[in-house]
Amino acid sequence: MSVYEILPVLPDIETLRDRCLALAVLETVMDTRDQFFAYAADWSETEGAALMDNGSGDDYAIVFSAAGAYARGFAHESGMSPWGGEDVEVWPGLVEAVPEAFHPYVTEPAFCDDDGEGPVPRVTVVFWRQATDEVWHTGPVEIPDGPGGYGDGAQDLFEVLAAGTPEAYRDFAEDYHERSMDLDAVRHVYAMRPLTAEVIKALNPEADPVAVAAAVASTGYPVEG
Repeated sequence: MSVYEILPVLPDIETLRDRCLALAVLETVMDTRDQFFAYAADWSETEGAALMDNGSGDDYAIVFSAAGAYARGFAHESGMSPWGGEDVEVWPGLVEAVPEAFHPYVTEPAFCDDDGEGPVPRVTVVFWRQATDEVWHTGPVEIPDGPGGYGDGAQDLFEVLAAGTPEAYRDFAEDYHERSMDLDAVRHVYAMRPLTAEVIKALNPEADPVAVAAAVASTGYPVEG
């Protein structure tokens, strides 16, 4: 599954933002300090950002702004990595067609590594949707049929987000966190209903409800009380 299969199943910008927020809240309940999925409501004065970092070299960021949404992802095992060939260079087609409104994100320091000669965008997947668009877009990228058909890494990066279901997160979390998950509690968060101490305890009996509530409130997600 490449970016070309991911984009048609993604919802509109607002719905995607809610999905990102739900994933971040669920991960905050699981661990307030080290989240697989996170959401920075204060990315800037006018922007929020959904973030994923698997701790093994793969990450993504989706920046939400008045202009729309810009997403970039990096799968370190992808042959499309800027560091995958003899020369350090971004894979052809990934960023050339990015709309002007999103150009600052291409070279955003948080999304780049410095190779000694300047910032290099850390990307194997890039897509976007302007506020006036009816669909998501990506550049004219030829995705190689790498070893094992890994391609651009979009499936590993965005599979849970694209699925968009409580069951998809439940399956991910039970594997990643190695504990069973209360599906009704996951559904509560996906429905964007206010987070309660009961839901927090149902998701993670070891969590500190006060610490979780404070962390979640900073994302803009509703918290009871």
